[in-house]
Amino acid sequence: MTATATPDRASETPNASRPPITRKRRYTEDQISAGRVAWRMAAGLAVLLIFILPYVIMFFGSVKSKSEIRSVDPTYFPTEWHWENYITMWSTPETPLVQNLISTIVISVFATLLVLLVALPAAYYTARARFPGRLIFLFLVIVTQMLQPAVLTSGLFRQFVTLGLSDTWLAMILVNAAFNLSFAVWIMHSFFAGIPKEVDEAAQIDGAGRLTVLFKINLPLVWPGIVTAIVFTFVACWNEFAASLVILSTAGNQPLSVALTKFVGQYETSWQYVFGVSIVAIIPVVVLFMLIEKRLVGGLTAGSVK
Repeated sequence: MTATATPDRASETPNASRPPITRKRRYTEDQISAGRVAWRMAAGLAVLLIFILPYVIMFFGSVKSKSEIRSVDPTYFPTEWHWENYITMWSTPETPLVQNLISTIVISVFATLLVLLVALPAAYYTARARFPGRLIFLFLVIVTQMLQPAVLTSGLFRQFVTLGLSDTWLAMILVNAAFNLSFAVWIMHSFFAGIPKEVDEAAQIDGAGRLTVLFKINLPLVWPGIVTAIVFTFVACWNEFAASLVILSTAGNQPLSVALTKFVGQYETSWQYVFGVSIVAIIPVVVLFMLIEKRLVGGLTAGSVK
């Protein structure tokens, strides 16, 4: 009777009998040569220079003297840096720049807040409700975007004179809000429409009301769209010119976009003040983008998790 040898348990294990399996890397390393990296950096710097060059020239012009700017043989860099131009431009007889800056800030901020107050519930309702004429309403929202204040300035001026609101900040707040409302509604509508309805239904089952669902559930999810609406609305209100020129007649009530033209005369132009005011007008918009950038990135990952 022959005895059969039992196989060794250790030899049956896959690790001992089979060679180790080498897994392929899912992501391969980016093989980019140093010359290609240098070329990309040079192209990026060239594009940056093209976009920033006008602002650099404008800054150099703001610290030049009037005679140097009007010189027959102009130079890009100032021979003498006149930093006092940024101080004297606030007390020039052409226009009260301090009041113009306050007027611009008040009109832009309150017009943006009014747009958000109206556009936020409107965008949420049009994205969730299926009411009769919904598509026609959304189409009319886009159509109103084609109307510009410059086309309707005469009619708006007569209406505000009849209402007794001519030459007031309230008139310009209403005008800027009206002409930027459609864009804000359409932008936020697309973000609300991208949120599944099941999110709202789950919150309502737990006892949340409409306002709770809107502000505590949907608001974090559509924060990038709200930020986009804020930025575009604020910049449009900040740069508005045509309606302000017609409706606001008092120099102190006019925004910076209109006050800037006061330095351009028929026979003489104070270019150093034109450049200086333009630099000052750019700073708040740049600061807004810097403050909102983190909110925009944070809104992409925010959500409502139960």
